[in-house]
Amino acid sequence: QVQLVESGGGLVQAGGSLRLSCAASGRTFTRYTMGWFRQAPGKEREFVATITRSGSSTYYAEAVKGRFTISKDNAKNTVYLHINSLKPEDTAVYYCAAKTSNGDPRNPDEYDYWGQGTQVTVSS
Repeated sequence: QVQLVESGGGLVQAGGSLRLSCAASGRTFTRYTMGWFRQAPGKEREFVATITRSGSSTYYAEAVKGRFTISKDNAKNTVYLHINSLKPEDTAVYYCAAKTSNGDPRNPDEYDYWGQGTQVTVSS
């Protein structure tokens, strides 16, 4: 089992940047494909980015491609989401998640563990 704790959210002006962190407990961090999702008020949770167990491959939602970067530090059991050029439509609660399956990493149902989320609010 793994516990995930996100941090780094906050209030930022449009065009600004943030770095979200997700710290994982346990010693088996490299077993998991990691993903970031977000959920805006009144909307469904949506996929943002994913990174493979080794960290060698990443994949992004079209809406964030070129602005968001996912990375991980296996030595620190931490996955990051670097967010640049923030837009008001990026406002949401951001969640990290971990999965062991080989299913579609864009599907939230594939993930076994979730963090509590961190709020990102972008003002115009």
